[in-house]
Amino acid sequence: MENKLQAFERLLNIMDDLREKCPWDRKQTMESLRNLTIEETYELADAILDGSRDGIKEELGDLILHIVFYSKIAEEEKAFDVSHVLNDVCEKLIVRHPHIYGDVEVKDEEEVKRNWEEIKLKEGKKKTVLGGVPVSLPAMVKAYRMQEKTAQVGFEWDHIEDVWLKVEEEIAELKEAIASKDQSKIEEEYGDVIFALINYGRFLKVDPESALEKINRKFKKRFEYIERKAPKPLKEMSLEEMDKLWDEAKEQFSVAQSQH
Repeated sequence: MENKLQAFERLLNIMDDLREKCPWDRKQTMESLRNLTIEETYELADAILDGSRDGIKEELGDLILHIVFYSKIAEEEKAFDVSHVLNDVCEKLIVRHPHIYGDVEVKDEEEVKRNWEEIKLKEGKKKTVLGGVPVSLPAMVKAYRMQEKTAQVGFEWDHIEDVWLKVEEEIAELKEAIASKDQSKIEEEYGDVIFALINYGRFLKVDPESALEKINRKFKKRFEYIERKAPKPLKEMSLEEMDKLWDEAKEQFSVAQSQH
């Protein structure tokens, strides 16, 4: 524990030095750091998908730096400092875990999540069940989080089979919209299909964002194989020729994965 506290104190001291002596660090504001923080968060997400513990360690360090940076700016503004940030989150965790720090009993993780949402509403900081979902979240992540949150108050299918029937219903409605050639209706029904599939993924305990990103990476790897192996410019190749290389890529990478 002492080593952890010493490391954190070292970072705080370095931040003090940077804000005093470095022209770039001195110039930064919360607003100027915002986009950089978003970028660092995505870099952490990439490292997690890569399975690189060294990468995760590095990106976590960058995020902690940003937290300390924001706290230092707030301290200079006499708004709050890093101790307030840490103590506030400690109090929040204690209040929202009454099964650990109180006498509440829970059966499983679903009850824990349900209690968490109920406590948040009672605190009054969120006026509605969906009030805590950030507006700027990517749409797929936002859909998943909204479905999770509404499920905690009972707005949920009882059986996974019913969720799949909903997917099929939405696909049928999309086909009808396509037949009507009404572009706005097509877009709406297409969105309904995606939303229903995200919900089905949740029942399968599959995170849709992570699943799609893995497929993106797989597609990229296979297509880059086609580019490397193509005997002529891709525009001059037939789809059949590219498909043959695609199948080669599938075989090569599936063999490579089985050897790990």
